[in-house]
Amino acid sequence: MTVRRLASWVAAAALAGVIAVAALAAVNLLRGTTGGPVQAVRAPTDVVARGKYLAEAADCAACHSAPGGAPFAGGLPMQSGFGTIYATNITPDPDNGIGRWSADDFWRALHDGVRRDGQQLYPAMPYTSYRGMTRADADAIYAYVMQLRPMEVPNRKTELNFPFNIRLGMLGWNLLFLRDSLPAVSAGSSPAWQRGRYLVNELGHCGECHTPRGILGQMELSRPFAGFALGRLAAPDITPAGLASRGWTAAGLRTFLGRGLARQGSAFGEMHPVIMLSTRNLTDDDLNAMASYLLGDNPPAPAPPPSIDPAKIGPTANNAGRSSYMALCAGCHGLDGNGVPNTVVAMRDNSTLRLGDPRNLIVAMLDGIGSENFPHHQSMQRMPGFSDKLGDGEAAALANYLRVTWGGQKGDVTPAAMRALR
Repeated sequence: MTVRRLASWVAAAALAGVIAVAALAAVNLLRGTTGGPVQAVRAPTDVVARGKYLAEAADCAACHSAPGGAPFAGGLPMQSGFGTIYATNITPDPDNGIGRWSADDFWRALHDGVRRDGQQLYPAMPYTSYRGMTRADADAIYAYVMQLRPMEVPNRKTELNFPFNIRLGMLGWNLLFLRDSLPAVSAGSSPAWQRGRYLVNELGHCGECHTPRGILGQMELSRPFAGFALGRLAAPDITPAGLASRGWTAAGLRTFLGRGLARQGSAFGEMHPVIMLSTRNLTDDDLNAMASYLLGDNPPAPAPPPSIDPAKIGPTANNAGRSSYMALCAGCHGLDGNGVPNTVVAMRDNSTLRLGDPRNLIVAMLDGIGSENFPHHQSMQRMPGFSDKLGDGEAAALANYLRVTWGGQKGDVTPAAMRALR
């Protein structure tokens, strides 16, 4: 899962390693070698097609394709506080990719986090969620990737500082935190809910970003999908209550996941590749299932847009923020904040403005949102970034005006907060 992956588990790898026994390490290291025969995989056309669909549902391309690089050939850097991890080549090249991997090897990587050579994977590859994938689905994905064009793209060596580069530490981490199943985020039992749980929890591994992390980097499974800050951006709370509090409905979620643009807002940051490479390729039935699971069989009523109360931010900030809005934003989003359907998102129903944490709004204001990141059939207008047009004080005033006027939040964004996220 791209840079959405938390890096604190790297420290956990070294800390938890002290509980791993040497005998278990030796057994793991003997499971495979880097040599071996090249695998010639012949699978029925329908199995390969199903594997392609499942690989899209599992969001494989987002991690294993570097910007400007060959699909699935790896190279995407994943930054952490302890160094950089690079996604690997998973094309069937025999020397750089997985051309010598058997279906059993592939399954072990997805299910147990163990490479073919017996080395432990870091959970940047979300085997902690993929562990719940069925063997049939794993085999179908394997059949698909083994039909890809082999790419002779060498893997880049992980650049982690000692002792975080000791992979054996992951043995202890797995003993502590690897679970066979993940908790449900909502209540339900319908076929759509059951399918949605599999798509969201296992294949889509949404909890890897949206679930809070503990001190050792583990997902806090007692609070699934309650949101977590990932560097400059935050993966918001997507529990049923969290979604409803920001105005999300099942219809809005279906539209957002399928198109990247809904009344409640547009995908940006790390959700862009998720939409582009994964969810927009899913069937309507599967998108409905994901929405059913995220909200539950009996979804909570969405909270209405907050009433406008600009007085909360005081006349000075209100005047300064409104002036910036009129000069920079109103031409697209409208004086009333209603936007343009399918082209410019509305301010009044905007989910980002209704988040308590302002960082996503701040980053969107500073960086902008590129229309090129949306499905080609969308007519979304590109939003420019304003980092070069607004000083920290001006940007903070605009953020407060937006949050109070249409988000129902406090006007507490400071110039220092803007400066920290530039």
